[in-house]
Amino acid sequence: MTSMPALRVVQHHEQRDEPWANGTGRTTVILREPDSADWTVRISVANVETEGPFSELPDTRRTLVPLDAPMTLRFPDGSERHAARFGVLRFEGSPAPCGVLPEGPTRDFNLMLRGKARGEVSARTLVDSMLLPTGRGVRWLVYVVAGRVTLRTDTAPGPTLGPGDAVLVPADRTANRTVLAGTGEIVLVKLYA
Repeated sequence: MTSMPALRVVQHHEQRDEPWANGTGRTTVILREPDSADWTVRISVANVETEGPFSELPDTRRTLVPLDAPMTLRFPDGSERHAARFGVLRFEGSPAPCGVLPEGPTRDFNLMLRGKARGEVSARTLVDSMLLPTGRGVRWLVYVVAGRVTLRTDTAPGPTLGPGDAVLVPADRTANRTVLAGTGEIVLVKLYA
């Protein structure tokens, strides 16, 4: 019997802060694959303290989730997109929008994809437990915004995560169910192989 790939925990203190491409802020990188300038998947959390332009990221598809307060994106053509806290904004990395903070500073959770990479993001409150549907060709990244979350599989107990921690659940876990248990707020990233 072939063993299944292990869960990959990325605790908050293991994540690294990096400057934004335009130099006007900082972001905390949770996952970058490959871990180079030529990444195809990048997941991060940015502190947005003032209104201003986003970085130009040509050939990049972005999904953003405001974690603390609403955010509005104002694009060069004058159009706007708005998301409440935990709402989802999808947009191209170029031309870059300007971020507007109608209720003040926020953190935003970012999924950035290039090339053939595919994924989607949702944020939710976790009360008690939920089954994370795993299987061939699907990976998950679970990021804890608030509270405490424990993962477990059919074969073993998993890690307990606190605010800012993340875990990558590998694809092809067809022999195991993965359950999230606890209370708090989480962001789920579904990545397709």
